Amino acid sequence: MNAADLHVVLGAGPAGTAVAAELARRGHRVRLVNRSGTGEPIDGAERRRGDVSTLEGALTAIEGAGVVYHCVNVAYHLQVEVMPRIQDAVLGAVETTGARLVVLDTLYPYGETHGRVMTEDTPWNATSAKGRMRAALDKKYLAAHRDGRARVVLGRSADFVGPGVLNSTLGGAVFPGALTGGEVLGLGDIDLPHSYTDIRDAAAGLATLGEHPDSDGRVWHLPTGPARTTREIFQEIERKTGQPLNITIMSQPRPFGPFDEVFIDSYAELFYQHTEPQVMDSTAIHKTFGIKPTALEATLDDTLAWYHAFLARARH
Repeated sequence: MNAADLHVVLGAGPAGTAVAAELARRGHRVRLVNRSGTGEPIDGAERRRGDVSTLEGALTAIEGAGVVYHCVNVAYHLQVEVMPRIQDAVLGAVETTGARLVVLDTLYPYGETHGRVMTEDTPWNATSAKGRMRAALDKKYLAAHRDGRARVVLGRSADFVGPGVLNSTLGGAVFPGALTGGEVLGLGDIDLPHSYTDIRDAAAGLATLGEHPDSDGRVWHLPTGPARTTREIFQEIERKTGQPLNITIMSQPRPFGPFDEVFIDSYAELFYQHTEPQVMDSTAIHKTFGIKPTALEATLDDTLAWYHAFLARARH
């Protein structure tokens, strides 16, 4: 890969921002594109305004790119309608320009696994609307690669955790309460093992896939440490904060904290993720590229520190 290649990251949420920061840290030329073109400055990355829901907009956004990272997401209740349109635009743009495409993906295409460990060979048996939609998108990406119309690679992540992560089951409904004595939300059965991916490890995995064209044409699981039960994670947070957590268990989907009624109504079909073990194996990317996930203890330290600063800013 030419070191002068421009790497364009589409979507400036926590994932896209982390990917842009990781690429810049590695010395790449980086452009970060979102609808507003605004956000916290990232050393070594240019921010640009863009709308990638149309082919014209996507072509403008990725102009000059050697590698494109699709980290765009939309509100849960809009995903089934909007994500296919964004895919058509982004895929059409890279087919036109010849840029490689690295896609941030989810575990939704697997559907309910009844506790079986998820690997890249796990069948795609989704029954939820979002899971079927994601599976259809992924089949389209891989078909474009197989047919020689585009060079595409997919990186799948478990639930995010880490600095900057708010809208996650281990995010804004947990850490503020842990630091202030407020309610901490546990979804479903918190004694089941559940994989969580440090968002910085997801970024490192995507950046590595972006640097290795030989990774193209398949799904990779992004670097993720051994699954722990959510209760064990809560106990580790208690140890680090020095105070017990005020845990509220949500056994059925209902609005809570950052998860409003619109979100929960749309998320309900995915609630199986909290009533059966969710264990993701990322051995393949570890063995192939030598990427090791961050230790959970370090992830929790850094996340607690980030939320401490976040809450301090919110008070002023």
